[in-house]
Order: sequence, then C-alpha cells, then structure tokens
Amino acid sequence: MVVQSWRKVVRRLSILAVLVASMALNGAPQAVASSRKPPKYDHVVVVIMENHSFEQISLARRAAPYLNKLAKGGALFDRSYGVAHPSQPNYFALFSGLTQNVHDDGMHAFAAPNLAARLRAHGKTFTGYVEAGSPRKHNPWESFADAKGSEKSLAHLPRDYEKLPSVSFVIPNLENDMHDGTIETADTWLRTHLGGYAAWSKKNNSLLVVTFDEDDYHTENHIFTVFYGSGIESGRYSERIDHYSVLRTIEDIESIPPLGTSVIRRVIASGWSRR
Repeated sequence: MVVQSWRKVVRRLSILAVLVASMALNGAPQAVASSRKPPKYDHVVVVIMENHSFEQISLARRAAPYLNKLAKGGALFDRSYGVAHPSQPNYFALFSGLTQNVHDDGMHAFAAPNLAARLRAHGKTFTGYVEAGSPRKHNPWESFADAKGSEKSLAHLPRDYEKLPSVSFVIPNLENDMHDGTIETADTWLRTHLGGYAAWSKKNNSLLVVTFDEDDYHTENHIFTVFYGSGIESGRYSERIDHYSVLRTIEDIESIPPLGTSVIRRVIASGWSRR
C-alpha cells in the first residue's frame, strides 16, 4: 500500500514538472487573447511538419532552437490539435475543410472544393511548394481534380518574397519534416529554407504559419502551432484551435467563403496586435 501510494505521488510530481516546464517555454507568460481580427496579409506561408506533439517541440530547446525562437517572437498556441490520424486526413482538412472521410494514407481522388480552387475563383493565387521526396499523402492538391496544377518544386520558392502567391503550403520531405529525420534536422531545415521569409514577413505585411499534421499518438493529437510575422502580438495563447480553425483564418484573411467544416469554426482571435 505504501509503495503504491508513493508511486502515485512520484507520477503526479512528474506530470506537474512537465507542465511547469512547458509553461515556462522561453520564459514567456501566458498571453491574454486579443479577440481581434487578422490583417489582410499580402502573403501567407504555411509549413507543415510531422508526427510530434506540442510537448516534444516546446521542451526541445536544444534540438529545436529555431522553432522556439519563432515561438518566442510569435503567437504560440498551446491548445492546438490535429483532427485525425494518420497523416493524410489532416492535410485534407487544412486544404479542403474536410477529411473527405479518409482514414488512411492511400491514393484518393476527389472532385471537391478546395483552397487552391477557391482562391483562384476569387482572383487569388495558391502554390504548394514540395521538396523532392515528399510523398503524395503530404501533398493534398494531388488528390483534387482542379488543384493538381498548383504544385511546384521547392526549388522554385521565390527568393524575392514579393513574388510569392497569396497563399503557399511548403512541404518538406520525410527526412526534413521529422517523420523520418530528427527534430534537430527539421529545425535546421526550417531556418535554412524559411528563416529569410520569417524575418522579411515582419516588415512586409506577411505571415508564416508553422504547424504539424498530428502528434505521436500519445497526447490527444496535441500539436505545436505558431504564427509569426507582421501584425502578431508575441505571446503564448490558450485559445483552442485545430486545422479547421487555421483554414478558417486563412479564408478570412483572403476574404473567401469557408470550406467544409471551417464554416462552423471561428476565425482565430488571439495573437493579433493593435493596428
């Protein structure tokens, strides 16, 4: 009995220690939700990483210094969640507002509304920039009939960021998105490929979103999501969001009608600075 009680105490203290360490991320206090609307950005870039929980990234300060730098200078959402397992339905949710009733990573084809087509119909532009080796399951536009022409090689990501489309998704390959490679490898990749844009976005009415498709099946799909750029009030926010919320916010920024389940999600209200 005494041993069992002691084990319970140790377990509770361990859980408390993790929570305290997580809350102490970068020494930043919990920020108060601003309840403001996002700016009408000129460019939005969304980078999607893989299969790690919020805690795995927020506590990995040595392995993920750049992600934690973005978190310190941006809006970190500590109640951000994927909507499904495995990977592919989460990408569909971000791109079309629905998982398309998919529960696997197989080959699928749809004639369904999606972000690329909706932006095009409203005079906006979309590109999915894909690193060589990224699988189809991570490139959702390949599964939508009227969006297949949206893909370009990551090598064509403009160095002149003014030439970026209205909205971009950037997809690393399996080595660089944490699926197969390490947190440290992905963090270095992010700084190398998007660090210039992140710095530029601060002064050029643009936004960087870094998120994950799903967690590692251990934390109720609790994932790391950070917004960084112009018009962001840095802090850590407790507003609950998911992939549909992120999509709904992009739709609001671009003034396009919401897709699928995003119609019943609110635009993210936290993290926007006074203008």
